[in-house]
Order: sequence, then C-alpha cells, then structure tokens
Amino acid sequence: MGEQDHGFHADRIAVSYWDALGNETVRHFAANLPDDEIPEVIDSPSSGLPAGRDQANPPAVSKAEPYKTHLAYVKERRTEQEAAELLEEALTQLRIRRGKIPAQS
Repeated sequence: MGEQDHGFHADRIAVSYWDALGNETVRHFAANLPDDEIPEVIDSPSSGLPAGRDQANPPAVSKAEPYKTHLAYVKERRTEQEAAELLEEALTQLRIRRGKIPAQS
C-alpha cells in the first residue's frame, strides 16, 4: 500500500527559505522546473515576514506604506479646482432633489 495505489508521483525538489527571525520554510517544486521560475522570496507562513533562499542573508522587511484613506487617493487624482467643481455639481443636484432650486431643463 502507499504510493503505488495513488498513481505516479512526479520528481520534486525541496527548496528552503529563511525569514529574518530564522524560521525555515520548505517548499516543494517539480524537479524539471527551471531555476528562474522558482521564487527567490516568499512570505513566511509562520511570521508573515519575507523569506529568502540565503540563510545567512534573509530579506529585510520592506517599509510598509501608511494606510491611505479614500480621500487621500482622491486628492492624488484631482486638483483643488476639479474638487471644487465636483462638489458644486453635487450640491446643485442635492438642492434640486430637495426642491430648494428649480430643476434646469
């Protein structure tokens, strides 16, 4: 019993990755996979840190970008003048819906 009952298993290689805390993670890849298709860096499942194939020099943690609000992204895409025009259009539509100003044809 065992592998013979479950069909043919492809040859594979084990590749070790280490994170900055020294945790080792082993990933298995097909033996015929070219080296350039095996990732150099993965996310360590135990720590969430990046893990590399060189145990002596694990990859450094990349600087995390601060959280941006929706407004911050909008401000990157719009100028102050565009923002003022959009706000005025929205306020006009709101005033029309509320009946404060007559609808324009």
